[in-house]
Amino acid sequence: MKYYTLLTFVLFLSLTSCQKDQTIDFDDEEVVIDWSEAADKSTSMLLEQFWNSRDFYFNYDNGGNTDFHYWPNAHGLNVILDAHERTKDDYYKTYTENWYVGVPRKNGNGWLNHFYDDMEWNIIALMRAYHLFNDQKYLDAAMQMWNDTKNGWTEHNGGGINWNKDQNPQKGACSNGPAAIIAARLYQITKDPKDLEWAKKIYEWQKEVLVNPNTGAVWDHIKYDGAIQTSWLFTYNQGTYLGAAYELFKITGETHYLNEAIKATNFTLSNLINANDGLLKDEGAGDGGIFKGIFVRYFVQMIMDEKLPEPDRQKYLRFLKHNGEVAWLKGRNDNTGCYSSYWNKKPEAVADYTSQLSACMLMEGLDLLQRKGFIDAK
Repeated sequence: MKYYTLLTFVLFLSLTSCQKDQTIDFDDEEVVIDWSEAADKSTSMLLEQFWNSRDFYFNYDNGGNTDFHYWPNAHGLNVILDAHERTKDDYYKTYTENWYVGVPRKNGNGWLNHFYDDMEWNIIALMRAYHLFNDQKYLDAAMQMWNDTKNGWTEHNGGGINWNKDQNPQKGACSNGPAAIIAARLYQITKDPKDLEWAKKIYEWQKEVLVNPNTGAVWDHIKYDGAIQTSWLFTYNQGTYLGAAYELFKITGETHYLNEAIKATNFTLSNLINANDGLLKDEGAGDGGIFKGIFVRYFVQMIMDEKLPEPDRQKYLRFLKHNGEVAWLKGRNDNTGCYSSYWNKKPEAVADYTSQLSACMLMEGLDLLQRKGFIDAK
């Protein structure tokens, strides 16, 4: 990920630093939303307004900016795959095939990239496409990137995967949380113990170096000189760490992984929210627009686990429904159907692609919970 919205991130750090642990109060009024309809309309909006039908990738915004950014396009594919799972419609399979052609072409006619974390997001999406469509080309592309990504592991600062291929790069949560998820999911395909070893060693390094053991806060990165950036706290780092912990819990059954995922989640719900309305905080457009959606994606997977303590599940469901209700009823532009980066505010007519991704992941996640019986259907 290129920090092309670094200034936006820094501006929003003040929101993070002033949050206090708290109990979120929800409105007593019952709001009934058909999350299948919400998901369908949201993802249809994404494809209709942001998909580049000539070159097969997602544009930067819906106002004519056709700039290509590699890692956000991976999340667009994941939303397409959400819609395919929801509908079983080959319409979305066609989009997947076209995405597979367009994205590497825009990335310099290949999958490999200077940024390890950018490749990791594409690996995750392509592994999921392989799982859904059983097409070997998706797994082959993922493995090409994964084999390159593993070269980013060094023993400097005790281990971890570098952020990029520079000479003295930092090592971040953004390049290690997703990598642990990849290795764990690959193990579930291959049953190769080496894949599980990779998942565990990446996760353990991140846990030891980039996680506050007392609070579950996930720190952003460690610099080459060993200094740790502890003040940058983002929802997507929380999400990938809890996602990695949960993947390892599914494989091993070891409860400490689930407990670590719960701790990271509870930190997020207490500290990375807008205190006045109980919503996941606004992390700006650009890169930050995707952050909440990444958290939601892994959050939803953990919510559905039968071994999650029921009080936690009910708390999490209420929190997520509240975010979805506000985004759907107050955060959509009535004319375009688009969302802003803050779910309690309608966007302008020109909207950025990344903020739509988070809203789509929220709506698709709530629909999944509805389909699985965790939320009552309309």
